[in-house]
Amino acid sequence: MTTASTPAVRTRIAPSPTGDPHVGTAYIALFNLCFARQHGGEFILRIEDTDQSRSTARSEQDILRALKWLGLNWAEGPDIGGPHGPYRQSQRSDIYRQHINELLDKGHAFRCFCTAERLAELRAEQIQNKQTAGYDGHCLHLSESELEQRLTEKQNFVIRMKVPQEGECVFEDRLRGEIRISWQQIDMQVLMKSDNLPTYHFANVVDDHLMGITHVIRGEEWINSTPKHLLLYQHFGWQAPQFCHMPLLRNPDKSKLSKRKNPTSINYYRDMGYLPEALTNYLGMMGWTMPDGREKFSLEEMQAVFNIDRVSLGGPVFDIAKLNWLNGKYMRENLDTESFAEQFAAWAFDAEKLAQIIPLVKERVERFSDVIPLAGFFLSGQLPVTAESFSHKQLSAGQCKELLQLMAWRLEELAEWNKQAIEQACQHLAAFNGIKIRDALFPLFVAITGKAVSVSVIDSIYIIGLDVSRARLRFAIEQLGGISKKEAKQLEKTFRDLLNFEQSEDISK
Repeated sequence: MTTASTPAVRTRIAPSPTGDPHVGTAYIALFNLCFARQHGGEFILRIEDTDQSRSTARSEQDILRALKWLGLNWAEGPDIGGPHGPYRQSQRSDIYRQHINELLDKGHAFRCFCTAERLAELRAEQIQNKQTAGYDGHCLHLSESELEQRLTEKQNFVIRMKVPQEGECVFEDRLRGEIRISWQQIDMQVLMKSDNLPTYHFANVVDDHLMGITHVIRGEEWINSTPKHLLLYQHFGWQAPQFCHMPLLRNPDKSKLSKRKNPTSINYYRDMGYLPEALTNYLGMMGWTMPDGREKFSLEEMQAVFNIDRVSLGGPVFDIAKLNWLNGKYMRENLDTESFAEQFAAWAFDAEKLAQIIPLVKERVERFSDVIPLAGFFLSGQLPVTAESFSHKQLSAGQCKELLQLMAWRLEELAEWNKQAIEQACQHLAAFNGIKIRDALFPLFVAITGKAVSVSVIDSIYIIGLDVSRARLRFAIEQLGGISKKEAKQLEKTFRDLLNFEQSEDISK
């Protein structure tokens, strides 16, 4: 219960709009939402888009749409406003300048004029000497005259935080108890970049304080950054929130959940026909269980009995087989015939998707009954391809596998998801390998459409999207024997050569 001296519970999720909406983001959002609601508080959403080179409006909209699809709604955010806006960091520059000047005036921060070349040399030397890599304080003690001269010459600089050189940072974690981290392990963090945009660490603390966040519930990868954040709270004289670091989601082999091994985008699960309430339910089982042991429960039921102290620190395994079982249970128990038909039709016959598919098939069919054999792959999961499916006169199985892996990585690197970019990537892949475009496209046809000949594979990749395309390419690679660590290392070098080749091709035009 909140009293006059106890602030109302406020939690947040603060995704960076630099890629697909990740299930890990939804997992953390879910636990923040349940904690706030269980305590009669509020859950808010903030967009951390200070990385302007990678942040996109499309990614932001994808994240908002995906979280809403899962039923994870917020009380304040960039789309609905609120009393603590703006809720995009890119729109809060004046706020950050004001606070960085306060740190400079108090002597808690300093300007660093070190070049990227000097920092690279320093890091290489530290690694060679088996020292902890980090800034050496080179600009920490510049005289007033030196500082004025550099500013007069308009030399580029960043602003770094001063960090104690001795002792430990000691803080209490809600799940883990007392944590101690030596200050010698903490770098003199850059707070403001040379483009006058804040780094995550600085903006995160300023925004959490100004937005009244009382509890920071985030992934355990941020534990080692907590001393930097606590030091900023101390420098500003602010009360720090309570920290709670959640265990990371894991693959079945216990490695960190990664798109290289498992589909991680919420869009993938939506496009594959999972029910949002089933996926939300499954995320709620990641390291937490209902008091009565039930595995099937609604978001409202989870909120009503939620206790974050019952979260297990053992890495929760995101097992698609278990998710499939739970999703099937929802379909059988929650959907009667009419609602099943309605939801299936909404998923399978989405007007926007059909508008893209119909032009590809209508010139190739004579009856409506011809459509499903030709275009059924658009609505399928993994396709029944085998190693024999990739038999080709000009390409060996190894070459097919290499082309598929290079294309999977190349699709992930596309700045914009459009047909022109996909087509150009395919053309570059063919030219780089010195083969005809039709030969380069062959393994893609098989992996994406299930057939050596079908509707345009470039259009198909564009329509089914990166997530499903990536999953099919990965499945095809596994059918061809998979890629060993040694092969992966060599292919990564080949991929870098491919990117350099593309760059040289673009320059020559």
